[in-house]
This record gives sequence, structure tokens and C-alpha cells, in this order.
Amino acid sequence: MTGACGGEDQSVTLDVLTKKMEEFAKERNWERFHSPRNLLLALVGEVGELSEIFQWKGEVPRGLPDWKEEEKIHLGEELSDVLLYLVRLSDICGVDLGKAALRKVELNALKYPVSLSKNSANKFNNNASLGV
Repeated sequence: MTGACGGEDQSVTLDVLTKKMEEFAKERNWERFHSPRNLLLALVGEVGELSEIFQWKGEVPRGLPDWKEEEKIHLGEELSDVLLYLVRLSDICGVDLGKAALRKVELNALKYPVSLSKNSANKFNNNASLGV
């Protein structure tokens, strides 16, 4: 992965990230280390690092208005690590992450219809109401 990305206006797709991660691994001859298991374990480790950022903060308001700029930068780095490992894992497993995510949103819309879910954080199994 040589050079920086374009300007801040540039939209980034999962395809771009997938290609960048593949190139990054190839340049370092790391492909042999990128088994699904290894990538999953690395992803879990990064989620742990992300969790540490919030560990002692309690609830925080949307937009993190009380956070220092360096804290937000660190958060962005850890979020990026999680995303990049997830993108790499999905690529190695042959899963189109974008399509899988859109399908999951559609399934969740069926599982949590607005009529039953609006203003409620309750998790439920509505298979009975769907006739399943």
C-alpha cells in the first residue's frame, strides 16, 4: 500500500479497502499468514483495543463532544483496525461483505418490523408473528 489516499472528499468503498488490504499483504508477503483463523483472532484483539477506549468512560453522548482531539484520532485508528481486519477476513473467506451487510439489514427489518419495534430496545423472536 504505497502512498496516501486522495483528498478527504473521496468516498471509500469496501472494494477499495479490499484491494488496498490485498496489496498491502502482497507487498509484505503476508498472505501466508492471513488464514481465516489468524485474521479472526487479530480482529478480536482489535475489538478489545477498541473496547479499552470506552472502558472507563461510562455512557458518552453522540459525537463525543467532551473528548479531546487526540482521543478521537485514537478512536478512529482503532475503528479502522477493526474495519480493515473485517474487510480482509471477508475477502479471504470469499464473502461479499457489502452484499452480506445489505442482506442482513433486510433480514433485520423482517425480524424487527417498525410496528413492533418502534421506540423499543427489546429483542424478540417474531417468527410466530411471521408464520414461521
